[in-house]
Amino acid sequence: MDAFFASVELLRYPQLRGLPVVIGGGRRKVDELLRERFAGRPLSEIPPEAFPLLKDYVGRGVITTATYPARQFGVGSAMGMMKAARLCPQALVLPVDFEEVRRYSRTFKSVIREIAPVVEDRGVDEVYIDFTEVPGGQREGGRVLARLIQRSILDATGLTCSIGVAPNKLIAKMASEFDKPNGISVVHEADVQGRIWPLPVRKINGIGPKAEARLHGLGIRTIGELAAQERDRLLEHFGRSTGAWMHEAAWGRDERPVVTESEPVSMSRETTFERDLHAVRDRAELGAIFTELCEKVAGDLQRKGYVGKTIGIKLRYDDFRIATRDQTIEHFTADARTIRKIAGQCLKRVPLQQPLRLLGVRVGKLAREGEAMPAAPANRAPPQAAESMADLFGPA
Repeated sequence: MDAFFASVELLRYPQLRGLPVVIGGGRRKVDELLRERFAGRPLSEIPPEAFPLLKDYVGRGVITTATYPARQFGVGSAMGMMKAARLCPQALVLPVDFEEVRRYSRTFKSVIREIAPVVEDRGVDEVYIDFTEVPGGQREGGRVLARLIQRSILDATGLTCSIGVAPNKLIAKMASEFDKPNGISVVHEADVQGRIWPLPVRKINGIGPKAEARLHGLGIRTIGELAAQERDRLLEHFGRSTGAWMHEAAWGRDERPVVTESEPVSMSRETTFERDLHAVRDRAELGAIFTELCEKVAGDLQRKGYVGKTIGIKLRYDDFRIATRDQTIEHFTADARTIRKIAGQCLKRVPLQQPLRLLGVRVGKLAREGEAMPAAPANRAPPQAAESMADLFGPA
C-alpha cells in the first residue's frame, strides 16, 4: 500500500492532499481538538493551517510514514520527528489511528483474496500474492491481474497500492518499489541484470545496515557487484548460510513459496515515552503505562486466539542501552493479570536507577487457545494498577 498510514488519514482529511504530512508522535488528540475548534464543520472543511506543524513538535516520537510531498525533503519512516522537523518544518503532523488503519488493512486484504486467494500476509500494509493458478494471472506477464487488484482496492477503500510482479518473492518485493505510488512493475528473469544489478545491495530484502556496511568494506556496493563475487568469498566473510543466501539473492534466485498460513512466535506491545521517566519519581505514570501494555498484549492474544508461556519485558534507558528479561511459566495464558504479575517479576531483575525511554511487554512460546494443554483458568478481569508499583519500580 502506498504511504498507507498517511493515505488513511487523507481519506479523513482530503484537503491535505498534495501537502507534506507526517504520521507519528503521541496519542491521538488532534481530531478532538479540531472538532472542538471547528464545531459544526465537516472534517474535510477544516483549513490546513489549523493542523499542528512539525516544527512545533516536542518529544521523541518517530515517524510511522509520510506523504510523498514530505518524502521529497528526506523525511522517512522510523526517522525521529525532531530530526524530521529540521528537514521539513512546514510538514503537518497527525498521530496514528491504529484502529482505522487495521480496518482498512482487513478490507484491502479481503479484496485481494476474492481475486487471488493464495495470499501471504506480511503485516498491516503488505502481502505476497501467487498469480500462478489464477485465471488470467499470466496475461501480459501478470499486469492484467495486477491492474484488476489495484482497481478493486481503490473502489473498496479509496486507497492506492503499488504491485511488483516477478518470478519469485525476492524480486517482486524489489519491483514493488520501482514505480510508487500507484505503479505496476513487471520484472522477468531476463531483466535481472538490467534492472536489479544496478541497485544498491541494501535493496535486497534481508540486507540491513550492518551487512551493508560490511559489504561496502569489501568494495561491494551494488547487487551486480555482489553477484560478481566468488561464492566462497561470501561464505568466508558472512558464514555458510548467509553467504550462500547472498549469492543466490544477487542472482535473483528465491525458492520460497507464498505461505498462506503462519503462526506468530510472539506478540508484544511497547511505547516510547514523550520524556524520560524514572522508576521512583515517575512511579505512578510508569505503573499506569505498564498496566496498559499488559492489557493490550492480553487483548491481542485473546482477539487472535492465542495463549503463551514466556512473558518478558524490554527497557531502553536514556543512553539507548537495552535490557530484556523473560520468564517461562508452567501454564499457557492470555490473562492480563497473570501477564502483569510475571512481567513485574521480570522488572525486578533489571537495574532501574537510570531514566527510561521505552518500556515493552512481550508474550512468547505461543499456541492456539484450546490446543495448549494444560491451560491456565480464564480470567478476563484487568490487572489492578495499584498492585504495589513500589515492588516493580523501587521504593519511593
